[in-house]
Amino acid sequence: MTNRVHNFNAGPAVLPLEVLKEVQAELLDYKEEGLSVMEMSHRSSTFSQIINDAKAMVKKLMKVGDEYEVLFLQGGASSQFYMIPLNLCTEGKVANYLNTGAWSTKAIKEAKKIGKEVHVASSSEDKEFTYIPKTFKLSENPAYLHYTSNNTIRGTEFHFIPEVPEDVPLICDMSSNFFSRPMDFSKFDLIYGGAQKNIGPAGATLVVIKRTLLEKMNTGLPTMMDYNSHVAQESLYNTPPCFSIYVIGKVLHWLDENGGLTAIERHNIEKAAYVYDVIDSSDFYIGTVVPEDRSRMNIPFRLPSPELEKKFIAEAAAVGMIGLKGHKSVGGCRASVYNSLPMESAKALAEFMRDFEKNNS
Repeated sequence: MTNRVHNFNAGPAVLPLEVLKEVQAELLDYKEEGLSVMEMSHRSSTFSQIINDAKAMVKKLMKVGDEYEVLFLQGGASSQFYMIPLNLCTEGKVANYLNTGAWSTKAIKEAKKIGKEVHVASSSEDKEFTYIPKTFKLSENPAYLHYTSNNTIRGTEFHFIPEVPEDVPLICDMSSNFFSRPMDFSKFDLIYGGAQKNIGPAGATLVVIKRTLLEKMNTGLPTMMDYNSHVAQESLYNTPPCFSIYVIGKVLHWLDENGGLTAIERHNIEKAAYVYDVIDSSDFYIGTVVPEDRSRMNIPFRLPSPELEKKFIAEAAAVGMIGLKGHKSVGGCRASVYNSLPMESAKALAEFMRDFEKNNS
């Protein structure tokens, strides 16, 4: 396995090597059943065990019980942008959002598209989404407060959970920092995220919903857009993304077996520090985020010129460091250092950054 690159892609992203090896070993013949998980019926008892185990691992890592339902859906986090207001914005209620970047902006847009009243309770757009707002003001009759816990493009992250009144559901898009640290998950009424950034391969969307919230949802919705449809059929209303769910289960076991969320938080803090330390000790690299709101998952930075950024990305790729180009909407460079990225990759990037600065200053 000497040809593995240092994978800094923002998603689909790096997966644990141990998990990939397990998947490889079982690819043609899962548990001596004579077929791959990609080939088996989603109605089979074997797949039932796979999906139920993955759901159980979600609850174990979150430290929540049967008061929550775990769903594996499709359509990415983007489908949740309209499913949430469609289900939760009952008559007379207003959808409330904290706008901290591209994904929350898109969520707001989708809610408006389906005719829901929207209130932006706080925003960091005034400074190009380079910080996390610490206060917000809810509208009257809020249906919920929605926020994005980590912003992949701008590189900001909530290091706190917003406090809301007991009767206001708290909803969070955790696509890019799911299971990256311990949290009091019981404070949330609905959590969702695309798997492909931090917990598995592309194709599955994880949704965790408090049962009490299900009782308050709109009725008469299109079946595929109704959370209660999927809960009633245990994520099997239609054919689910079977292989993605199978790999997610393995990634969650890998997390659990390596110390759980407490251990991975320590790992992530140390890993991000290698890169941030280079940025902070240099006039050559320019951090783009208020330090207290920096993401542990996505680290954007600029160089003195676009030409140097292009050279940096090309030379990094030439030595096996891929995915360092910033998002097309903001440019620059970005290193995504998710749970599964080995510490060695962060160290290698930090060393490369120091050498590149010496050679180009």
